[in-house]
Amino acid sequence: MSAAASIAVGAGEGELRLDRWFKRHFPALTHGRLEKLLRTGQVRVDGKRVKASLRLAPGQVIRVPPLGEPAPPLPEGDAAARPAKRQAADDRLIVELRRRVLYRDPEVLIIDKPAGLAVQGGTATDQHLDRLLDGLCFEAPERPRLVHRLDRDTSGVLVLGRSAAAAAWLAAAFRHKETRKIYWAVTVGHPKLSEGRIDLALSKQGGGHGEKVQPDEEGRRAVTYYRVVEHAGRRAAWLALMPITGRTHQLRAHCVAMGTPILGDGKYGGREAYLAGVDLPRQLHLHARSIRLPRPGGGMIQARAPLPAHMAATWRFFGFDPDPAEEPLADAEP
Repeated sequence: MSAAASIAVGAGEGELRLDRWFKRHFPALTHGRLEKLLRTGQVRVDGKRVKASLRLAPGQVIRVPPLGEPAPPLPEGDAAARPAKRQAADDRLIVELRRRVLYRDPEVLIIDKPAGLAVQGGTATDQHLDRLLDGLCFEAPERPRLVHRLDRDTSGVLVLGRSAAAAAWLAAAFRHKETRKIYWAVTVGHPKLSEGRIDLALSKQGGGHGEKVQPDEEGRRAVTYYRVVEHAGRRAAWLALMPITGRTHQLRAHCVAMGTPILGDGKYGGREAYLAGVDLPRQLHLHARSIRLPRPGGGMIQARAPLPAHMAATWRFFGFDPDPAEEPLADAEP
């Protein structure tokens, strides 16, 4: 492409994120370069500066600047063009992800994302779920699509749409707060109240902190319900957490704000996020335990993910019961 082009959003692309639209139409364009084009105003929608997360509507016009001559995308199944080690690693991970399917129907796929796997690519992130989705098609003619995110180090339930229409429908359900997600965490320390509601606005930090948020009265509203399920004296507690909003790192920031950082969360809790003198796994102890959401074709879907190995070891250490008779916070009414 040697000159800027104006491209209309198609009828079947409503509710698609702008960055996903570029991934579909210009697969060789990296996310980092797209962000730079957006910051400098070279990419616009209907003549306006926008963010990569913008949800598109059919008929909107996207200005696409000259992108040079990117290499053509690899043909589907063309493994020879990739380094053999990367291909082997991808294949092993795809097999593992297929074993981690929690729910599947013609429109929805729910998997148990392993801790340590990023959902989308970025700087210095070579292996990520988005790159592997071709291996999760099963019998569907389309590649599944992401409709929400989990942090790299958070494990548990992750929902995918198995078609563009299903993904758009599910994304709208998340946006309109028609879903209910419950997370499990171990915190260092016991909250002052055993059950409560945190209403604390958050904003992203500037400077060289990477992706990190902080309390800010002028930030975006963030609301979380929590309940202590079990505890080990005042040293540690098992919390069930239900976010009503979906801000970046919301649960991690809210737990720190209570004075009880999530175990293993050195990014937010520093040294206070670890228990001295105790031989416990040092990974982040935050797990997306369950989700309840409407199905595009009608009815409700519920899925639960078992604890990852490092959290199961901590449950055994403290004597917590990983299979409670009733799901904590299942009875909560926001």
